[in-house]
Amino acid sequence: MIKNIFFFLALLLLAAACGGPASQETETAAETTEAETDTFKYYAERFADKKILRYQAPGFDKLTLQQKKLVYYLVQAGLSGRDIIYDQNYRHNLAIRRALDKIAAGYEGDRTTAEWQELMLYAKQVWFSNGIHHHYSNDKFTPGFSREYFEGLMSAVGASLPPEALRAIFDPAFDARKIDQSGSDLLANSAVNFYDPDITQAEAEAFYAKVKKGLKDDRVSMGLNSKVVRNAAGQLEEAVWKVGGLYGSAIEQIVFWLDKAAEVAENEAQANALKLLIEYYRTGNLTTWDEYNVAWVQATEGDIDYINSFIEVYNDPLGYKGSYENIIQITDFDASERMAVVSQNAQWFEDNSPIMDTHKKKNVTGITYKVVTVAGESGDASPATPIGVNLPNANWIRADYGSKSVSLGNIIHAYAQAEGPGLLQEFSHDEEEIRRSEEYGGLASKMHTALHEVVGHASGQLEAGVATPKETLKNFASPLEESRADLVALYYIMDPKVVELGLVPSLEVGKAEYDSYLKNGYMLQLRRVEPGKTIEQAHMRNRSMVSHWVIGKGLENGAVEVLKRDGKTFIDIKDYEKVRELFGQLLREVQRIKSQGDYEAGKTLIETYGVQVDPVIHAEVLQRAEALDIPPYGGFINPKLVAVMDESGTITDVQVEYPADFTKQMLEYGEQYSFLK
Repeated sequence: MIKNIFFFLALLLLAAACGGPASQETETAAETTEAETDTFKYYAERFADKKILRYQAPGFDKLTLQQKKLVYYLVQAGLSGRDIIYDQNYRHNLAIRRALDKIAAGYEGDRTTAEWQELMLYAKQVWFSNGIHHHYSNDKFTPGFSREYFEGLMSAVGASLPPEALRAIFDPAFDARKIDQSGSDLLANSAVNFYDPDITQAEAEAFYAKVKKGLKDDRVSMGLNSKVVRNAAGQLEEAVWKVGGLYGSAIEQIVFWLDKAAEVAENEAQANALKLLIEYYRTGNLTTWDEYNVAWVQATEGDIDYINSFIEVYNDPLGYKGSYENIIQITDFDASERMAVVSQNAQWFEDNSPIMDTHKKKNVTGITYKVVTVAGESGDASPATPIGVNLPNANWIRADYGSKSVSLGNIIHAYAQAEGPGLLQEFSHDEEEIRRSEEYGGLASKMHTALHEVVGHASGQLEAGVATPKETLKNFASPLEESRADLVALYYIMDPKVVELGLVPSLEVGKAEYDSYLKNGYMLQLRRVEPGKTIEQAHMRNRSMVSHWVIGKGLENGAVEVLKRDGKTFIDIKDYEKVRELFGQLLREVQRIKSQGDYEAGKTLIETYGVQVDPVIHAEVLQRAEALDIPPYGGFINPKLVAVMDESGTITDVQVEYPADFTKQMLEYGEQYSFLK
């Protein structure tokens, strides 16, 4: 899957936070269940730099009982692996989360003190990010309470932590960043738990170079489902995530629910894919993983689909290890039908791309695109979620069998309902830009998402004999891939073909997207960066690189002007066609870099345009945004699926409830789905 976070960002950049004060003590808030009505409260609370939202699952009640059971079992399977993402993110996360859970649930002392408020703030940060490091910046959270206070709370509820876990909380320099891409050793300063702490980058790369030589099929996703450990003899080996292996007790629960899901699958193809996923979890065999992905991408019939397993490699500095993730989807047929034209014309987009002919696919195969309703999420997809997904990741499966792209329609809707126009008004150059965005911005973002996922990630091919991007482009593979997909979307959203196909009413939609994208990548996303820091996150590096490169070239050819007015910076696009040409030129180069595995050129692009932060612009953005008081990050409380059973224990119905209390849901998850020791 390649996650397109852009539309989420676009919504944030067009909006201000909805009204209502943030709750200081959400564990005392009333639990509510609301019907799908216009009065549904999307905004639950806010803390630190985050807001907590809610989403509905419209249409769930129209599913058959068999379909409801399928959704219920798949959601249960996903939640059963919740512990895994915590442990993957950092080796002490689970112990720390359990101590926090125990304190939040059981402390009977004074809950009105300033330190208690700081304790709960820290707990919510950990729950939101699936660990003690920020989900986006990768920096470790700083506790606003003392070690003595925390140890007193643990003593009061009967909790304890080993010395190193306590050090992880209170020593700012110890395992300070989840992922650190600076320095000569990408593993040395990264706290992620995919490699034993004493394993160096050089050792890990040498280990996988040796593994690759021994592969019967070098197309397998080498290293995807394992941790690299040092054995008693000092040699490196893989501890595989499977039944009977690492994470085995949680994976057994995942398999239990997937078995039930396979029994109520909508069709044979869907059942066969689920059975292959189960076999993969039981064996850890990466060939089976590929067989499953082929079966899954070909199982296109039915109303229910899912994403489950170790998928995204963004959290591994070396790009091998997949983070655990689960998303359960119900097809939105009306919206999917409207957008199907994108996938139906994928070959035209490929044939007319500005990339080199040798890098074009001669036969773009099997792309499906759907708008879906999310029924539940877990792992790396929750509480912070993508809004667009394209899978599988293996280039050869994409080329030979195709891919599935989905847009998470109800998530997008929930973001939109919880927002307002503050940032748009503050950062737009003039009234024409504001008017265009108000009229076309929502459609522009949706089209960018569709083109990014369906056309962008499915396009292009490697030259013969070139290894996979994670091997050739290494830590720059992810931002370059996201840049490539964004550039495809940006190039085509201003093409008359999208008007001819009826996808947009006019090229004003493309202009709205150009305004938003350059403004975001050049300025607005800096709200997410602390003063003095560089840009680390892959998607942010992508947007920064594209925006700075295009604006730099646009200043030279007169396509773009960066101007100051009343001490504020604004971007004014003077010639949208020239900007489109620049997007096309950059796309051609980024595709060449990927197709040829040109590491040095890719590194130069990202490090020159995507990493560094202009401190003057940064300070200005922070000052202008601060007055609007808009949290830059959002995440969700999931709906709760409740199985209704008769006296014999047979499920007779599945009902949806909509919790309103983030803390309560996190504590319930910790109590019900904690399977790792």
